[in-house]
Amino acid sequence: MTKDRQIKKREVAMKRFLCAFFVLSFLLFMQVGAPKISLAQQITLKYANFPPATTFPCVQMERWAREVEKRTNNKVKVQTFPGGTLLSAKNMFDGVVAGTADIGCLAMGYQPGRFPVSEAIDLPIGFTSARAASMALLDLLEKYKPKEFEQVKVLTAFTCPPADFMTKTPVRSLKDLKGMELRASGVATEILKRLGAVPVGMPQSEAPEAIQKGVVKGNVSSMEILKDFNFAAYLPYATEAKLFVVSFAVVMNKDKWDSLPSDVKKVMDDLKREHAEWTATYVDNHVLEALKWSKEKYNHQVFKFPPEDLEEIKRLTRPIIDDYIKRVTAQGLPGKQIIEDVFKFKEKYEKIYK
Repeated sequence: MTKDRQIKKREVAMKRFLCAFFVLSFLLFMQVGAPKISLAQQITLKYANFPPATTFPCVQMERWAREVEKRTNNKVKVQTFPGGTLLSAKNMFDGVVAGTADIGCLAMGYQPGRFPVSEAIDLPIGFTSARAASMALLDLLEKYKPKEFEQVKVLTAFTCPPADFMTKTPVRSLKDLKGMELRASGVATEILKRLGAVPVGMPQSEAPEAIQKGVVKGNVSSMEILKDFNFAAYLPYATEAKLFVVSFAVVMNKDKWDSLPSDVKKVMDDLKREHAEWTATYVDNHVLEALKWSKEKYNHQVFKFPPEDLEEIKRLTRPIIDDYIKRVTAQGLPGKQIIEDVFKFKEKYEKIYK
């Protein structure tokens, strides 16, 4: 090999070495410069929920978990426990306070009287969508900062869509409800009594068997369950009534919240209203999807009450609201003002979510 060729070969080798060196240096720089969270640094949160994983309260739980993980760059890891696998519906709040779960989703109406301020949203107010009701619930909680939640941090709150009738036989008027046994819970029990129906208290999970055995002739709930629980298979009729909503709150253990870094707290606070609106929009749309699915699969039919019956429903159920005012006023709360605010918030948001 000539001397020139040897020199040229060494130059090529040196260029390759320098190129590899700079590439390796760049990669090392990028690794050092990129923020990385070690397992020791990562914050793990246990989030409990009580309904089945396919239902909207658990769909929103999974979405919230993903958003928190993404917005904190995986600084926070959220472990989700649907279907009562960590805490059941009735011990959700106490379980979060005790630290069994860091976060829990509860339906306030499952413990009547314990959440008197938020309970106002669940009265027969006549909300027409989960979006309007959910935003009204947030406004109510933000205005009154109720004592009922002083043991926890409220991360967000929302409602299900308005409840309607789903029945074995057609209900075209209030007369058709007279004496009809219907599965109900919470405030629905009192509403049905005043409308002339016969409420039968039981959890949603027991309703399919009770309907098929003839123990009840229908169900009172929001209509996404026609698909989620396959109620359309044995309740071929529904009647719109917009009777009430069911309120939910997502709460965090107070000590756990206090232990979080400020940047993580900000992510969760920023999600509060955004996520409530996302959840309400999702479930409002899911009702439409469930009705379309029920029509296509089972030829399900939906009726509407005549205007005079809708006015009669308001008249017959107004005493429930009046009783609420008396009850919470006796507890030292401004019952009349709370109800006035609920109707004010309803009007505000139903103009937005038409």
